[in-house]
Amino acid sequence: MSRTPVDVAVVGGGPAGLALATMAARRGLSVTLLERASLPHDKACGEGVMPAGLGVLDRLGVLDRIPAADWGPIRGVRYVQEDGSVLEGALPGMGGLGIRRTALSSALLEAARSSGVEVRDRTGLRGHRRTPEAMLLDTDAGTLSARVLVAADGLHSPLRRAEGLEAPVRGARRFGVRQHFVAAPWTDRVEVHLSTHAEAYVTPCGPSRVGVAFLWSDGQLDTRPSITSLLAGFPLLAERLGRAEAGSEPMGAGPFRQRVRRRVAARFALLGDAGGYVDAITGEGMSVALVCADALGACLPEVVDREGDVRAFRPYVATARREFRKYAWTAGAVLGLARMPTLRRRLVTHLARRPRTFEWLLARTVG
Repeated sequence: MSRTPVDVAVVGGGPAGLALATMAARRGLSVTLLERASLPHDKACGEGVMPAGLGVLDRLGVLDRIPAADWGPIRGVRYVQEDGSVLEGALPGMGGLGIRRTALSSALLEAARSSGVEVRDRTGLRGHRRTPEAMLLDTDAGTLSARVLVAADGLHSPLRRAEGLEAPVRGARRFGVRQHFVAAPWTDRVEVHLSTHAEAYVTPCGPSRVGVAFLWSDGQLDTRPSITSLLAGFPLLAERLGRAEAGSEPMGAGPFRQRVRRRVAARFALLGDAGGYVDAITGEGMSVALVCADALGACLPEVVDREGDVRAFRPYVATARREFRKYAWTAGAVLGLARMPTLRRRLVTHLARRPRTFEWLLARTVG
């Protein structure tokens, strides 16, 4: 049992939680991170980190900790339609990286521990309660007291629900499944293959590895989804992969869409997917989470000094609102086009003739 409160307790050992814990510890705060699974752990995600997110990882000093076998350059985005027609453009600056999730988590975990974060993996949170002095967390290892609690506990955050911060979600539910294949990437672009029933999102994440994520909505598939049945709907992608062996087990995620009433309360903040999510189709989730972690880390010393006063979270709230609004607009636009194949084909053909316009849009989205 912890009698003296730590400054910050972070629940969730994904990239957002680990990055935030490291930032807070480097600002002189005492930090404990709780994760119910064994760290580092895997998760279904696109594994692309866009330029803004890379800037955060660079400042944390974790990029040099990632083995060369577990990352690949992403210099652009390519949309591939059913007939093979293509819309592509370069990312701004040096572009992004595709990083194997487990390798990124390992590097961030090492950075957190070396910065003084107390990491308690395989430690579940059973409940929490708020007192005037601290948040009390009932964990598998006893009670932990913290001046501020950050919930980075994922898409279906139990802490978000317990704090009453969830908002209703309407519309068709979206799901995804991801698997890696042992194959040399055939492009330094993220490829998004489009069809009337689903989307396939291909990320180079190593010199001999590509990650393929399939995304779909309720009612779009005629059969129970599997990697084999989904891949059959994308013959151009299936031809590219050929007889490549699987490099990981399939992992699923969803429903994607999550809404929040607000991201902060007294002594409490939501971070990453727990703070709201739209869809994986644009590949921005990781970078948005890292940029928001950077903003939250910067204001946590004042939040702690002001005893969890909600007003001290304002810089973080402003950043999260701005980043989420931009991401939500882009994801909503791409999803809307995916549901209207005729309009989508016309727009892709139009933008393919104007690559500079498309690259300007990419820069505005991920720059």
